[in-house]
Amino acid sequence: MALQGAPTHSPEDDNDDYPTWMVSTLTTILVVTISGDILGNLLVITSICRNKNLRKAGNTFVVSLAVADLLVACYPYPLVLLAIFNRGWRLGPIHCQLSGFFMGLSVISSVFNITGIAVNRYCYICHRGSYSRVFSNTSTVLYIGLVWTLALAAILPNLFVGSLRYDPRVFSCTFSQSVSSLYTIAVVFIHFFLPITVVSFCYLRIWITVLIVHDRVKPARNLQDHAWPHSIHSFITMFIVFVLFAVCWGPLNIIGLLVAFHPPLADAIPRWLFVASYFMAYFNSCLNAVVYGALNKNFRREYKKIMLSIFQLT
Repeated sequence: MALQGAPTHSPEDDNDDYPTWMVSTLTTILVVTISGDILGNLLVITSICRNKNLRKAGNTFVVSLAVADLLVACYPYPLVLLAIFNRGWRLGPIHCQLSGFFMGLSVISSVFNITGIAVNRYCYICHRGSYSRVFSNTSTVLYIGLVWTLALAAILPNLFVGSLRYDPRVFSCTFSQSVSSLYTIAVVFIHFFLPITVVSFCYLRIWITVLIVHDRVKPARNLQDHAWPHSIHSFITMFIVFVLFAVCWGPLNIIGLLVAFHPPLADAIPRWLFVASYFMAYFNSCLNAVVYGALNKNFRREYKKIMLSIFQLT
């Protein structure tokens, strides 16, 4: 593990020039994110395990996505919170590298899982005949293993190029966009824009299929099968998850791409915009559980049962 570029504490790491209200705001956002992340994603995983209507091959990716979100809430985010309290990094280079590594692993595995969900929904709605063969229980588990293997392979190079560094603007050990323009461009395209393109294609094809089927079956007031309305509802839920991910992570990746193409922009980007883009990205990890609960009655029902059980125990 290369530690080149990993910081030890120095005076310039402190954020004493941040006003108290801003530190308080960032702290509040992170506390809400960590709390919502842990509670929400544990509810998601427990709900899928408890409810047979939710134990489907497609929801295996949902569990994997929840695990990816939980990963950052259990280690990197609490360290960011400590850095905010201390107005600088006090935990040494090893924790800095590990924090940046697990944060990157979570982000990359999240976007790969979202891609897996989109491909799964695409096959289910657009290629129903071959869906059971392509997404059997065994093959789906293998796909999940592939997602995490690819995510691990994608983040490992950062340990050897010195790109995981403490950034005092966001109190985080994270990917440094200024290490190498070519490397940053490759990271942004392979880890964000390429998966987003695949997901966009899948959902575009799904929307076209839904509209065609709707026009064909409307006169007869008949649907292909009883599962069709549920599959459309599930598709809409996962589409919103994708949109939220793209909205939350898009600004940070666009900034990284602009800086990579034109490095002098790094000093021109307002600090508030850079900080806002980071914390908006962080906040995404607690949103998925809310979307499932708001749009899926099976998740909503299980959430209520689990919470009632917890309250009864206390």
